Amino acid sequence: MTDDTILKLENQLCFSIYAASRAITKIYRPFLEEIGLTYPQYLVMLVMWEHDTITLKELGNKLYLDSGTLTPLLKRLERIELIKRERSTEDERLLCVSVTKKGLTMKENAMKIPACILGCIPSDLARLTNIKEEVDRLLQDLKKQEQ
Repeated sequence: MTDDTILKLENQLCFSIYAASRAITKIYRPFLEEIGLTYPQYLVMLVMWEHDTITLKELGNKLYLDSGTLTPLLKRLERIELIKRERSTEDERLLCVSVTKKGLTMKENAMKIPACILGCIPSDLARLTNIKEEVDRLLQDLKKQEQ
């Protein structure tokens, strides 16, 4: 890459990933509106449906979010009774997050979303799987750099 092109927007990997992420999130929006969630709330609920109860720290690690970003999200989900937050009885320093019955019921409505999203993306499943695997590898490499 020459000096002239190194700072061009179209040559930035970070911008391509950012723009693709925004485009995919936009595709999710109408499906998530049907079940009353924002995209970040949906990500939290995906983890909660997988782990009925999880610590705040573990949840943050899975979502790559710090507690300052995660706490307001969790407060909103708690207000609409999809999760509950409470201190661990074994260690009061730990905040545990649990999915509620209402949150579990929502899972049934969310089951159709992945297929709907795949139907909206003009690419075959094999290509999308390959892209996801490559991005996952990149993320792991970047996480190693942080350590």
